[in-house]
Amino acid sequence: MRHRPFFRWVLTLGVLLFGWSAYLYASYPETRQIDLTVISEKPDGRCTVRWKDPYSDGRRWRETAYQCDPDRDALLKPPNYDEDTGYGWDSGFMFTDGQHKGDLEPSLEEKEPYGLSDALVLIGLALIAVGLVGGNIRASIRLAGVRPKTVAKAWKLYEVADQVARDHAQARDAVRVTWNALRREQIDAKLSAVPVAQLFKEASVSRAVRDAEAAGARSARDVLDAGVPGLGYMGMDRSSAERAHTAARRLADNIGATLSLRVDPVAPGPHTVALLVALQVLLEAGAEAHRTARAGEELAGELERVLTEAEPASGYVSMLRAGREQREIARSAVTELRSLMAIAEQEGLPAQFAQTSVDLLRVPDDRNLGLSARADFESRTSQYYGLLAQVVDPEDALADH
Repeated sequence: MRHRPFFRWVLTLGVLLFGWSAYLYASYPETRQIDLTVISEKPDGRCTVRWKDPYSDGRRWRETAYQCDPDRDALLKPPNYDEDTGYGWDSGFMFTDGQHKGDLEPSLEEKEPYGLSDALVLIGLALIAVGLVGGNIRASIRLAGVRPKTVAKAWKLYEVADQVARDHAQARDAVRVTWNALRREQIDAKLSAVPVAQLFKEASVSRAVRDAEAAGARSARDVLDAGVPGLGYMGMDRSSAERAHTAARRLADNIGATLSLRVDPVAPGPHTVALLVALQVLLEAGAEAHRTARAGEELAGELERVLTEAEPASGYVSMLRAGREQREIARSAVTELRSLMAIAEQEGLPAQFAQTSVDLLRVPDDRNLGLSARADFESRTSQYYGLLAQVVDPEDALADH
C-alpha cells in the first residue's frame, strides 16, 4: 500500500493559511491614533463622531457613524465630557496612506480584514499543530525498525566476504593464465621446428612452398600466424593455403593434446617464474584458503539478498518513503542480518576472511618472490604439480593463440 502523506498536507494547508493571514496584516494601510469628538451616542456604543482631516485642502472637519467603546468612563460620553456643547470624547485611528488616506479606520468590531486575518491565523495554527503532532506520531510508527548501524555493519561483512572470494578466484586465475602462456610457449616452440614443406604430402605444391618460404613463412607456426589470406599474399594459391593452414592447425592440436609440460626451475623463462609464483601464493595460503573463500562466497550471496530487502531500514528517509509491505520486509531482513552476522562472528569468519585476503596478496613480478618460488618448487615439487592439476582443467588449456 502506497504511503499517503495526510498530515504533511494538513501541515502545508496550515502554513498557507498562516501566510495568508500574515499577508492581510502586512497589506493593511498604516494608521495613527487621533481624538474623536462624539456628537451623539447610544447605550450600545453606536455613535456619530467628528474629526479633523489633515490631508484635505481645507483641513476640514468630517463626520461619520462609528462604534464607540460603550465601556469607557461615563465622564467621556456626551453630554458629560463637554458641558458647553454636550459632546463626548473617544479615540480612533485614521488611515495615513492608501486610497482611504484621511478616512477613519473602522472599529475592531467592523474591520473585515482584521477579522478574516484573525480567523485565518487561528485555523492555520490549529492545522499546523495537528500536522506536526499527527505527522510525528505517524513518523515514529513508520520509523520503527530503522537500523542504519546494523545495515552498515552487514555491508562491511559483505564486502570482506566478497573480497576474499574474489581474491581467491583471482589467485586461481593467475595460475591458469600463466599455465596457458607456458603451454603456448612450448607449443609455439614445437610448431616453429616444423618446416612448411612437412605440412604437404603432395610434391606438386613444392613451388607454392618455396614461394611461401621465400616470403617468410618457413614453419608451421608462421603458417598459423599468417592465416589463409596472409599465405595468399605470400604467393600460395588459395587451395594450397587452406591445406597448409588446416594441416598446421591439426598439428598444433595434436601437440597440445600430447604435450607433457614440465617446469624447469634451473633455467626458467618469465612464464615459468610467473607460474611458480602464482602456485606458491595458493600453496602458502593452504587448503584452508579454499574453504574460507567458499564460505565467503556463500555468505556474500546470502548477505546480498538480505541487504537488498533491508535497504529501507538503512536510513530514516528511505524508511519514510517505503510502503507498508516494504517496511515489514525490511524489519524481517534486519532480524535475518543480525542472525547471519552473529553466526559469522561466532565462527570467526570476519578475521578469517581478512587474513586469507592478506595471504593471497602477492606481487607476481617481485624478483625475490621468483627466487623464493623456484627454491620452494624444488623442495616440494609434488605439491606444486598436485595443486596445478587441481586448478587447471586440461580441456581449458590453450594450444594456440
